[in-house]
Amino acid sequence: MTKDKESAVRNLHFVYILTLVFGTIIQFSDESEFVVDMSKIGLIRVPKDLSPKTEVLDMSQNYVSELHLSDIGFLSGLKVLRLSHNRIQCLDISIFKFNQDLEYLDLSHNRLQKISCHPITTSLKHLDLSFNDFDTLPICKEFGSLTQLNFLGLSATKLQQLDLLPIAHLHLSCILLDLEGYFVKENEKESLQILNTKELHLVFHPNSFFSVQVNISVNSLGWLQLTNIKLNDDNCQVLIKFLSELTRGPTLLNFTLNHMETTWKCLVGVFQFLWPKPVEYLNIYNLTIVESINEEVFTYHETTLKALNIEHVINRVFIFSQTALYTVFSEMTITMLTISDTPFVHMLCPQKPSTFTFLNFTQNIFTDSVFQNCHTLTRLDTLILQKNQLKDLFKVGLMTKDMLSLEILDVSWNSLEYDRHDGNCTWVGSIVVLNLSSNILTDSVFRCLPPRVKVLDLHNNRIRSIPIDVTSLETLQELNVASNSLAHLPGCGTFSSLSILIIDYNSVSNPSADFFQSCQKIRSLKAGNNPFQCTCELRDFIQSVGQVSSEVVEGWPDSYKCDYPESYKGTPLKDFRVSQLSCNTALLIVTIGVSGLVLAVTVTVLCIYLDLPWYLRMVCQWTQTRRRARNVPLEELQRTVQFHAFISYSGHDSAWVKNELIPNLEKEDKRICLHERNFVPGKSIMENIINCIEKSYKSIFVLSPNFVQSEWCHYELYFAHHNLFNEGSNNLILILLDPIPQYSIPSSYHKLKALMAQRTYLEWPKEKSKHGLFWANLRASINIKLMDKAKEISHTQI
Repeated sequence: MTKDKESAVRNLHFVYILTLVFGTIIQFSDESEFVVDMSKIGLIRVPKDLSPKTEVLDMSQNYVSELHLSDIGFLSGLKVLRLSHNRIQCLDISIFKFNQDLEYLDLSHNRLQKISCHPITTSLKHLDLSFNDFDTLPICKEFGSLTQLNFLGLSATKLQQLDLLPIAHLHLSCILLDLEGYFVKENEKESLQILNTKELHLVFHPNSFFSVQVNISVNSLGWLQLTNIKLNDDNCQVLIKFLSELTRGPTLLNFTLNHMETTWKCLVGVFQFLWPKPVEYLNIYNLTIVESINEEVFTYHETTLKALNIEHVINRVFIFSQTALYTVFSEMTITMLTISDTPFVHMLCPQKPSTFTFLNFTQNIFTDSVFQNCHTLTRLDTLILQKNQLKDLFKVGLMTKDMLSLEILDVSWNSLEYDRHDGNCTWVGSIVVLNLSSNILTDSVFRCLPPRVKVLDLHNNRIRSIPIDVTSLETLQELNVASNSLAHLPGCGTFSSLSILIIDYNSVSNPSADFFQSCQKIRSLKAGNNPFQCTCELRDFIQSVGQVSSEVVEGWPDSYKCDYPESYKGTPLKDFRVSQLSCNTALLIVTIGVSGLVLAVTVTVLCIYLDLPWYLRMVCQWTQTRRRARNVPLEELQRTVQFHAFISYSGHDSAWVKNELIPNLEKEDKRICLHERNFVPGKSIMENIINCIEKSYKSIFVLSPNFVQSEWCHYELYFAHHNLFNEGSNNLILILLDPIPQYSIPSSYHKLKALMAQRTYLEWPKEKSKHGLFWANLRASINIKLMDKAKEISHTQI
């Protein structure tokens, strides 16, 4: 089997295999798990381990040569069986007697030579026995009971008029007749009567010139397909005679020729033959023109033909008259003409007012000169020129100026540019749909557009921005600018009627949140797959999307993802969250200010409640004491000092001194000098005071209102202060036992006032929890190691 033949078969089965096989398999795939695909795996027989519940079995393209009842008889639920492209030679219909649900049976492309007829399930809808080795049509009288049969594929090398009589009463949708091996002697002629089918597809030998001389008559034929037609000027009349009976009926509306090789003269002859026939739609696929192309006489009399569709033309004639070729098509009096995927470089303007309403010249080699100054295409409604070699948009506009009925123009997939700045383009005013996609147009294209266009496709161009001063597109309703380089969503000030915008695959990073306010009529926005920057600016757009209907924003949320920053890359926009605070500078400043104020108030309250300043003063006093102690040489202090501290206090405060102060200092081996135990008898009080102060490391004064009333305390303070300045030391420690109002200090106590104003003193805390820190601070202030000699002197004096 050749590739051309297989391609023809695929065209043949398009409608029926699509609706019966493919549709059935999809249905079963959705509804059942009992679908078995064993195609293309080299099987030589049907496997024995199939599930009895199998409904779809595909064993095509294997090496199976025999079928037995035991192979498929147990598959009682089987509905689809595909055994095409195997090596089966004989078929006994009785093997299907237990497959009562079988609807689709494909045995094409095997080596079948005969079949044994037996009753077969009446549920069968598709039976394909084509492309086998039958001599005569394999029709059993039992086939007459297949009342649900839609498709029947057959093959034979000989035909007899009554071969199909057993199924004459059936109303089939399609009969495929493989005549590749058909052969009749030159002077013999056969006939075949096909009573009822809507479509007849005849397949001939791909490499032989058409020579079939059989008279085939069909009742109510609506679609005729011929595949593998090879013609020259000599056998062209053989085909025309063959078609005479087939095209006689008034119901034949569709005629298709697949894989046709012919001369230009014969092709024109076929057109001329079909012109008065009832055929309305003529399709030619894979046409090859050979030998020569010369001017042929064609009579354009009245015809019922509406549309001619020619796809994929190979022209093997290299030197010919283009006028001879193009005139035949340009002067046709039909409404629709399609010539696509051909090497045509031009198409002539009709000489008379044309009946064309639809022209499709996709994938040719047309240039900007096509249809220039053409005044006869006034009825043309749709013109498709995609995939050609158009380059100048200005000339495309000029081409349309006399096409007064033109509404749809497709010039996509060309190389169109527009580099003028005057904007003086000429277009016919009737265009409402314009496809300019896949060209090399830039921003300037918006200055050269039809004034009343409603649907504009500009995707896959080089547009970076849409000019804001465009004023001629008030009627535009649908705009497709996908796959360009646009950085912003366009507003609708320019496009007041815009309802559909497609702008995906661009460079939009921060779409405006005002878009939906600007475009009140928008009902569909497709803006996904852009490099969105997930920052504060995008937050408002995301919120605006949430306020419109989910049907408006197409592809949301799957196609809308963050591209920047890296930490958010790939995150759907609907999941992107950023706080109001981080996006509002004024609010951030106010928040920081309020937070600082609250913190200051909180710290102040805590300081007052926890008496924090007192703790700070105590720590500062301890630090300063330690620093000052490091400034006096240790050996000098140890040589002259006998006591850690001399305590001066009022007699009214003696209870606190004896019960609190002295026990807490002496329990850590601190030697304290007190007047009642360390003054030397016989010496004057002044002399003892001076002596004790000089022999003590520190002098501690317990200040209270009682202290300022004691004259001796005043003397002790005076001498200690005098010693402070004379020796340059810092030996005074003031303990404020009770607060002393300034007004209660006598004026003669000016040194006390100065000391309290200039020096740091320790306050005795009333809270018991603070006593530990107070004593630690005081002990650190008088901490020094005294020499042993000093100890002995001290003991002697005591």
